[in-house]
Amino acid sequence: MSEHRHDYRLTITWEGDRGSGTSSYRAYGRDHRISVPGKSDILASADPHFLGDPARWNPEELLLASVSTCHKLWYLHFCAVSGVVVTAYEDHAEGTMQMDESGGGRFTEILLRPRVTIKAGTYPQLALELHGDAHEKCFIANSVNFPVRCLAEIVEA
Repeated sequence: MSEHRHDYRLTITWEGDRGSGTSSYRAYGRDHRISVPGKSDILASADPHFLGDPARWNPEELLLASVSTCHKLWYLHFCAVSGVVVTAYEDHAEGTMQMDESGGGRFTEILLRPRVTIKAGTYPQLALELHGDAHEKCFIANSVNFPVRCLAEIVEA
């Protein structure tokens, strides 16, 4: 395998058979388990609008979390190598999905709203600009076909 190629594998196990399988649209549950060896399972379902369990993660939330997390990891990397000392990072990310008449849909935008606390005197303007670098490198944002925007707030402490 090339050092430039990374392969990922996981197992999705459907847990929604209520005794009659998919005999009708409302007869089955949307619950499933996402498993990777050596890690805690993720209990997932469909969005509640699509008869899913609201207590479980849904694919739309997982996509949003993937974009937000990837951006954060790149951002922290760029801060570390640029002398910006980050002491806290919290993102209140939002995603918009638009449904069409056929029942299909797609994400139309993700908006990241990171609130980053940096050590006083460690380049607040640079801290803000590094979000652009993080966006350019984010594997997940570069893999989706809709805009990912970032409205960051930098706080010195």
